[in-house]
Formats: sequence, C-alpha cells, structure tokens
Amino acid sequence: MLIAHYIDRLLAQGIYCFSGIEASETVGSSVIATRAALGRLRHKGEIAMPFRGFYVILTPEYRQLGCLPANQFVPALMEHLEEPYYAALLTAAEHHGAAHHRPQVFQVVTLRTRPRITCGSVQIDFIARKNVALMPTRNFKTPRGYLKVSTPEVTAFDIVGYPHYAGGLDNIATVLTELAESLDAGVLASIAKLSPVAWSQRLGYLLELIGEAGLAEGLAEYIEQRKPVPVSLSVSQPHKGVRQIARWRLFPNEKVDPET
Repeated sequence: MLIAHYIDRLLAQGIYCFSGIEASETVGSSVIATRAALGRLRHKGEIAMPFRGFYVILTPEYRQLGCLPANQFVPALMEHLEEPYYAALLTAAEHHGAAHHRPQVFQVVTLRTRPRITCGSVQIDFIARKNVALMPTRNFKTPRGYLKVSTPEVTAFDIVGYPHYAGGLDNIATVLTELAESLDAGVLASIAKLSPVAWSQRLGYLLELIGEAGLAEGLAEYIEQRKPVPVSLSVSQPHKGVRQIARWRLFPNEKVDPET
C-alpha cells in the first residue's frame, strides 16, 4: 500500500492523527522508507509532525496554518504519549468565556514539563502537575472529538499557582473577574486540598480584591483550619515592610490592577 492511500483511508474514517510506527506497519514498508515517504508529504504541506513520530493530516483549510489547531490533535497526542492531561490556564479560561486577551499559546497541564511544541503557527506549552489525573475536568467538543479542559475552579487555582504562564498578577485578576460568574464557592473550597495551601491564600486574596468576597469565604475557612505560614502575593518581589493581611496570612507585596 502506498502511504498516500493509507492517509486517504484514515481520512475516510475521520482520523486525522497517526504515528509513524502505525503507518509503517500498515503500509508494510520499513521504518526508514516510511519516514522518507512521510518526509516528502511534509515537504508538500499535506501532513505535519508536531511531535517526533506523531503526525497530523492537514486538510486544505489548515495548510496555511501549517498544522491542525491544537485542540484538534492534543487529545490524540496525549493518548499517543499515554499521559493524563487537561487544557489549562489561559486556554481553559478562554473555553469558560474569559477571553479578555486571546492566548497565543495553547496550554496543557500534564505529568511532566516538556519542551514547547511549535508546529506551523501553532504553539503548545506543557506545565507539570503531579496530581493531574485527580483534577476535575470537563469535555469540550471539537471538530475532531473531545478535549479535556480544567473546570473553572481548577482553572482559577492554576492561574494563581502558575503566574508566569498566566501573564502576571494584573492579568490573573482580570481573568478571575471574567471567570467569577462560572465559579462555585463550595467547589473552590472542596478542591483546595488538591493544590498547595499558598495557592488558596493568594486566590482568596485576589477574589476578595476584585469584589468577590463570597467566592472566597470557603477558602478563608480552609486557611483558618490549616493555619499555614504567611506567604507573599508575588514570589518575585520582596515583602519586607509590607503589612500582613491576617485573614489570608499573606503579604500583598505587589499592587494589582485588573483591566476593565
């Protein structure tokens, strides 16, 4: 079987992702010969390889993009890698309606940090979380299946926990303002234990700062029970001389100005 016929057969079944090993075994040629044939198709812009040995088929509408959109192949890629995952942080926030600034990079939480994927105009960052499999998620339908996305509450914790990936505190506060109507105070409190307690301290403070004290109430009770050590709001700024906010056991050592 020719590699082009193999790809046509996949498309006829509604399959847009495959591995080089699968192609080699199905076509019945050596790995080297299959890789060479796939290389020629990549050069023609008919397929792309976002990850070594993992290919996506580019239908005409995506050839200028140089890749399938990330949401259309990330589930298949993570299945290929045999790792739990969820679309996270600003990518998840956008799925929940918080899209003040459309994220330029697709963000995925998984078991380990991996190098950024650049495939045509598509970029994907991988952020490590050891308990990724325990985090509540929702399935969002895509043209190629379903994408696993963190719930609004998990998203709120993650953007506070990974500020470098969330555009800094001003942007985090802006996103929380937009996420607020999707958040449930009881759920926030119930999943707090899945994250470091410092994340609850910072998240509670920021929710109160943006006028959502009701959402923060359960977190305040959780912190009162845990009695954690005081933390700084910003890990990159000194807190010497900053007065601690007892309710959150937190030093507000950076001014936060959410966009309106």
